[in-house]
Amino acid sequence: MQEIELPLRGEHIPLDALLKATGLAPSGGTAKQLIAAGEVRVDGQVELRKTCKIRAGQRVTLGEQTVVVVADPEGGGD
Repeated sequence: MQEIELPLRGEHIPLDALLKATGLAPSGGTAKQLIAAGEVRVDGQVELRKTCKIRAGQRVTLGEQTVVVVADPEGGGD
């Protein structure tokens, strides 16, 4: 299983935006379709909410790829 580490800027990122930002989905529309089809898991559970807030410490899985969300070492934010 391939793991991608995503430094989080701010407090959270919407699930569909995370899929697009990491390249797991080529577009926001595709990301929303994958989520609606039940193909995306957050912390091991199927997640159907397209704009679910993903925070540091959570794991998002699509197929054989997992995104590990980590706090931005520079503090993120504005």
